[in-house]
Amino acid sequence: MTAKTDAKTDRKSAAKPTGATDEAVVRALLDRQRRTYTAQAGIRLRNTPAPLYQTLVLAVLLSARIRADIAVAAAKALFGAGMRTPKSMADASWQQRVDALGEGGYRRYDERTSTMLGKGAELLLERYGGDLRRLREEADPKRALMDTPGIGPTGADIFLRAVQGVWPEFAPYIDAKALEGARRLGLPSSPEKLGGLAGSREMPRLADGLVHAALDRPLADEVLIAAEGA
Repeated sequence: MTAKTDAKTDRKSAAKPTGATDEAVVRALLDRQRRTYTAQAGIRLRNTPAPLYQTLVLAVLLSARIRADIAVAAAKALFGAGMRTPKSMADASWQQRVDALGEGGYRRYDERTSTMLGKGAELLLERYGGDLRRLREEADPKRALMDTPGIGPTGADIFLRAVQGVWPEFAPYIDAKALEGARRLGLPSSPEKLGGLAGSREMPRLADGLVHAALDRPLADEVLIAAEGA
């Protein structure tokens, strides 16, 4: 089979079934994405310094070429070891961070990530007094986020996807990877239209679900089958 034929087959398999509404697809997706990545990492996300910082740590971990479940497990290990704030992260030794990352299975990038987390914590303490709410005062918060070691465009997207529920000025935040999932499910490619299908409270979970669909074709197919039968 040629590459051209493969591409056509993939587009066909990703098409929304006849009769399945956008609303049914979103409901089926949310039924399978019960919790956001932040919730899976044990983060109770609120507009307060500690959970915002923990969300940034998770974004650093999820940015690497590593499975999301391993990144989540590594975040839980770091937080379980007491590294829940910029100060506690900066005060921890490099080896303590490496050990916690290893406990979570994050061994491929543990040494480099330990260094980035330490430097990032120091930067946040110096620039924002450890309080990421001050980031909202920046002229370009996304660009300012990317000053943090380990946070590039992908990491900034992950963070802003997560915090849109508590920082409503960023909602609906649907980044390129989430839009890829929306296309696979035959949903609108407009963040505003997608936001209208879920409501503001569900936007972080919908965005994570769309990313999951982009990364996991069997999940996307399961969602489409469920939506057709709804």
